[in-house]
Amino acid sequence: MDRPFYPEFILKIIPRVLAYLPVTLGLMAGTIIFSSCVGFLLARARMKDGPAGRIARVYIMGMRCTPSIVLLFLVYYAIPILVMALAGIDINRINRAVFVIIALSLLFGANMGELMRAAYLSVDSGQREAALSTGMTEARAFIRIVLPQAVITALPNLCNTMIALLKEGALAYTIGMIDMMGEGNLIIARNYGSYGLETWITLAIIYWAITIILERSFNLIEKRLSRGRRSVA
Repeated sequence: MDRPFYPEFILKIIPRVLAYLPVTLGLMAGTIIFSSCVGFLLARARMKDGPAGRIARVYIMGMRCTPSIVLLFLVYYAIPILVMALAGIDINRINRAVFVIIALSLLFGANMGELMRAAYLSVDSGQREAALSTGMTEARAFIRIVLPQAVITALPNLCNTMIALLKEGALAYTIGMIDMMGEGNLIIARNYGSYGLETWITLAIIYWAITIILERSFNLIEKRLSRGRRSVA
């Protein structure tokens, strides 16, 4: 006879799962920082002709064709072998979060590169040229004129990227990382496979809530920046 569904179990384990929310958010924050660095380099390379631009295009295409879980396994298993072979150093004891952040940064760096490039190109080049003609330096023109407009253009896609990153980060449990998803799997294991449905519903509710918070936050930021932009105009 099948075990009955216990909705009260959801309320019971929500605090246990939320205890690992900082781990999940930490993985996301670390990936955003490093993928932004990768994306910036790719965006710069893509806007130039020559070998660098071609390499960047090949890299972006390769990352788009690679499933995130495959890349995670490649990073987790291949990097320690390469480091041991080249430097004789055993890095298998490094925190698994490092491998997760490396894998996701490589993957989402491609998305960030295209996002940054599209946002930069969306700003009329005449505005930058006008700023330079007034005596502004290239860096000052970028910070004062181009960047504020590019950020507004990039916000919707950045929000989508962060939501995708939140969901892809849940794969960290596949290499033994204990985040919210990992704790959910442990809860099921401790109950000998029972309460699986209740646990998955709990995780779904939490991920839905985080996604809604991200969307609302980005909408508020976009409205505030757009209002400031209209005021300046």
